[in-house]
Amino acid sequence: MALVGEAFLSASIEVLLNRIVSSDVSYIISGNKKLEAVLLNKLEPTLMSVKALLDDAETKQITNSNVRSWIDRLKDAVYDAEDLLDEIATEALRRKLESQYQTATSTVKQVTSFFSSLNPFKDGMVAKLEDILGRLEPLINQKHIARLGLKENCRAEKPFQRSPATSLVDDSGVYGRDGAKEEILRFLNPQNPTENRIDVIPIVGMGGLGKTTLARLIYNDSRVDDWFEIKAWVCVSEEFDAFKLTKTLLQQITGSCDDRLSLNQLQLQLKEKHSGKKFLFVLDDVWNEDYAVWDDLRTLFSCGAQNSKIIVTTRNQVVADIMRTIPTYCLETLSYDDCWKLFERHAFDNTTPSNHPELLAIGEEIVKKCGGLPLAAKALAGLLRCKLDAVEWNRILHSNFWEIKNDSCIPALRLSYYYLPSHLKHCFAYCSIFPKDYEFQKEQLIRLWMAEGLLEVPRDNGHTEERGHEYFKDLTSRSFFQQSKGNKTCFIMHDLICDLAKSITGEFICRLEGSGGSSEITERTRHLSNV
Repeated sequence: MALVGEAFLSASIEVLLNRIVSSDVSYIISGNKKLEAVLLNKLEPTLMSVKALLDDAETKQITNSNVRSWIDRLKDAVYDAEDLLDEIATEALRRKLESQYQTATSTVKQVTSFFSSLNPFKDGMVAKLEDILGRLEPLINQKHIARLGLKENCRAEKPFQRSPATSLVDDSGVYGRDGAKEEILRFLNPQNPTENRIDVIPIVGMGGLGKTTLARLIYNDSRVDDWFEIKAWVCVSEEFDAFKLTKTLLQQITGSCDDRLSLNQLQLQLKEKHSGKKFLFVLDDVWNEDYAVWDDLRTLFSCGAQNSKIIVTTRNQVVADIMRTIPTYCLETLSYDDCWKLFERHAFDNTTPSNHPELLAIGEEIVKKCGGLPLAAKALAGLLRCKLDAVEWNRILHSNFWEIKNDSCIPALRLSYYYLPSHLKHCFAYCSIFPKDYEFQKEQLIRLWMAEGLLEVPRDNGHTEERGHEYFKDLTSRSFFQQSKGNKTCFIMHDLICDLAKSITGEFICRLEGSGGSSEITERTRHLSNV
């Protein structure tokens, strides 16, 4: 089951639409009126109609298996369209070689002869395109769409949207974060002043790692109340809203806020309330990468007393680099022991683990599967809470995360994927060819991306490989890749990130894992991995 395939499909369609009007395709269709009519008058508007439906499909495919099936059929047809455009590009190259080497040597003649053998027009290019259209058009038929309940350009609420986090915390249920807490409190301590008027301390890590929980522990520490005159907590979330942020801060500082005030009036009031006072503000879950937006906001905070502090939690290293005034705090995964304590607290409710040795052994393996991610440990423990059934525990142990009903791990990470640019969605999804714990080198992955045509050609005539390095850096900054602890020249993906990638590609990419291999190869499988 592909949970997020529609976002990947939308990105694929965007790439296809760009390729239809690209130079290599234009080179081929010029003079071929029938091919031009099929490509520009039929395929292009059909793909645009599909793309218009995907926003609504994104929400409805979560609970509607018919919509999921519709998306998979679309993906299959779009993959075939991509293959045909590859053939067109090959034909364009063949023709260019022929025109450039009218007096070709025997070697060049052999090359052009090879490309000629791949000439798509020999196999009926127009017929192939019409076949793809024959599969796409019924899928966007108005009656069919009406039965699925889909609407064009419907901006429904994002599925699995994170609820705003508050500052409340039960510190008795938090494990393994004492060291991180004390390290950040050291930055807040007035006995360790900096030269900055306002210090911004980012906490960075992948989704579900416990950044917000750590910020809560710090925010509620009694020492913080002694060190700062005022403090406030704001959940910024995905869409940066200056009005909402200013209003929330003002409400927390004053206890009230006039809803009729404009943004300018709100900011003037906020500035007056914290002017000359030492404050601690927590900006939780920041996504915005626009430096100008943050620079405007920083002006609002600049009237605070010397050594006021702002703690920022984010999944994105780029956000941290934009906002920070002191080194970023990169949050690590929990140790196995701490992860077990968290799992044990939630899974063995009103009972003692030692009384259930068969569950204890299974639970220990489940915790290993969590890879030190507290959200995973808590979510899986919640599914097993009060269920003293070894069969059920084994089912969870041997299931992939995206297959587990009501699990909140993949949805939490899904937001990170949702906000990737289209070109990065493609590159990350391709990484589902890698099995869990697989160590890969940056150059190795970039060459694979290049071979698959996933890297945009730089407009400044730069090297495509340089673009690959940019993509890799972007994905690493967003916590999709981590440096291997065993081999510093290699990278890995957290197990849950691997599961996220697999949930995107579904049956279209098959990994052969283990000595017995896999039986997941289907008619729709496009890539086979045996690394």
